[in-house]
Parts: sequence; C-alpha cells; structure tokens
Amino acid sequence: MRQEKTGVLLVNLGTPQAPTPAAVKRYLRQFLSDRRVVDAPRLIWWCILRGIVLPLRAPRVAKLYQSVWREGGSPLMVYSRSQQQKLQARLPDMPVALGMSYGAPSIQSAVDELLDQGVGHIVVLSLYPQYSCSTVAAAWDELARVLAKTRSVPGVTFIRDYATNPDYIQALAATARRAFTQHGEPDLLLLSYHGIPQRYADEGDDYPQRCRDTTRELVSALGLAPENVMMSFQSRFGKEPWLTPYTDETVKMLGEQGVKHIQVMCPGFACDCLETLEEIAVQNREIFRHAGGGKYEYIPALNDEDEHIAMMARLVARYR
Repeated sequence: MRQEKTGVLLVNLGTPQAPTPAAVKRYLRQFLSDRRVVDAPRLIWWCILRGIVLPLRAPRVAKLYQSVWREGGSPLMVYSRSQQQKLQARLPDMPVALGMSYGAPSIQSAVDELLDQGVGHIVVLSLYPQYSCSTVAAAWDELARVLAKTRSVPGVTFIRDYATNPDYIQALAATARRAFTQHGEPDLLLLSYHGIPQRYADEGDDYPQRCRDTTRELVSALGLAPENVMMSFQSRFGKEPWLTPYTDETVKMLGEQGVKHIQVMCPGFACDCLETLEEIAVQNREIFRHAGGGKYEYIPALNDEDEHIAMMARLVARYR
C-alpha cells in the first residue's frame, strides 16, 4: 500500500482568457502549434498558421466566444473550476488541481500546486472520455515536459480514458433520459464526437473505436433500437479527410429526409464549450431546420452534474 500523499490532476484542453481577438490568437497559436494537433512540416505550417490561420480565424472565433462567454469566463473554464471544487469536496484527503493543455491554468501550475501540498503520487484524469493522440497524448506530453524539470519526480498514474466506464455510461444515460422526459423521445438520437484526421486513425489512433465503444454501451443502457441512433464527427479543420460521417452533413441529410425530431448529444465532451454551445446547439440546429427538419434539441454535456462528479471520484479514488 502506498504511504505517500496522493493528489488528483484534472486536465482539459484549455480556453482563451478573454473573448477578444488578441486573447483568442494567443490561445490558438499555442494550441495549433502542438505537433499532436497538427503534424504538418513545421516551416510550412508556421507560415500558414501565422500568415493565414491566426489573422483570419482569431477575430471570427472571438465573436463566437462573445456569444457564450460568462461572468466567470468561458463555459469550459466555469464548468472545469466547478468540477475541480466539487471533486475536492468529495475527496477531502486528496488535493485536486486543474491544469489545461493550452492556456491557463497550465499543467505546470497544477503540478506545482500539488507538489507544494506534499503530494508524492499524482493521479492524472484527462477529461477526454475517449483516447486520442491529439488530446490525451498531448496532455501526457505536456506532463512529461513539466516533470522533466523536476528533481524529485512523483509517482504518476495516468488514466488513459474511460470510454466504457459503467458510471460514465450511466451518467450519460441519465442526462439523455432527462432530455427525453423534457422534450419527448426523439425520432433519432445523434451522438456527435469531435473529429480527427482520418490519417491519424490509419496510423494507429484507436479514437474511432473508443467512440464506437461508448456509443454501443450508451445505446444498450438507453434500450434504444439501432435505427434510432446515429454517430457522427464534428469540427473538422483543414482540407484533408477527417473521420466520417460529418455532423453538419448528417443533420442536413436528416432534415432533407424530413425527420421530425432529433436530439444531439456530444459524449466526448466532459463539459460544454464553444463547440457544443455554438457549433452543435446553434449552427447545426440552423442547418437541420433550413434543410426541412423539425424539432432539434442539444442535450447538455455532463458538466458538474452530481452523477459526473461521483463518477470522477470513484475513478480516481481507487488509486489513492
């Protein structure tokens, strides 16, 4: 049995510090410079990023952030802080720190916070339910960079993912059932996951399979017929092929087919953010309705719901 003090490091992607073009530009520069995210040749990509992507994308993305920004910051930051605080309340003997792969608070600051509290063993929970090289592995890389500067490296337990964790599946199912009760059971439930380039999967990233695993378990928990569920991938970037089917093209197709009622859920997001609240809840609703579809509802992420925090607590507590 371990004798050292155990702490928890919650990791998520990150967020701009303000809904301004300058802040968004700083955030996107760090995010899109990570080789795990974009692995194009550095010189070529550096020219594209600084000369085209950042000048054009930052002002547009800043306007989108302004539409969802809250008093405490971006939705991702507000929910992440709440998750940290509620998890800490459930695990009073395990310090819980929050670190972002990009932006602040950094993974460096979170590790420092834990070490300052005498932690000798860190349980790392990256809040990406399905493993991908572009998310979970990027967090691993950053943690390794941080610990490479530390003389006394703590013990580390790194939770790779929790795509089929029963508590996670039941929390998703409970959220879906609440939406069914509130809005009526839809003709079709669309499960939309963040996309990655198809090439990443071809080279060994098992992310698509982990998404399929979550979908299989959630459909079973809800008792839905296979024909009443679809799976798709959102947020593609650049010109190369990404995982298909694409969410925007799928909701357009469903609208053109005259589907009367769909609900969309994003099981790959531990908390709501720009992509869920703007891209899925707003943009794709407009696409669906413009194409002739009927009712469209977005089912919120697990966020700081009690079932979600309880799942996190059980997941990390086994390593104390």
